[in-house]
Amino acid sequence: MKAKTHSWAKKRVKITGTGKYILAKSCKRHLLSDKSKKAKGRNKYWVVASSANTRSLRQSLPNWL
Repeated sequence: MKAKTHSWAKKRVKITGTGKYILAKSCKRHLLSDKSKKAKGRNKYWVVASSANTRSLRQSLPNWL
């Protein structure tokens, strides 16, 4: 049986040229008026997934590499 890609993963995860998984940071969706400019700026960019999460991401995206 063919392995399928998880829909949540293909919407939220990108793979860099070196094969690392990057994800968007959390806490940037709502209640932004109560957060400081500094707190909103800290969540601006993507972050490389930790090594603990890399295994589950690799299983969720079987056809990407």
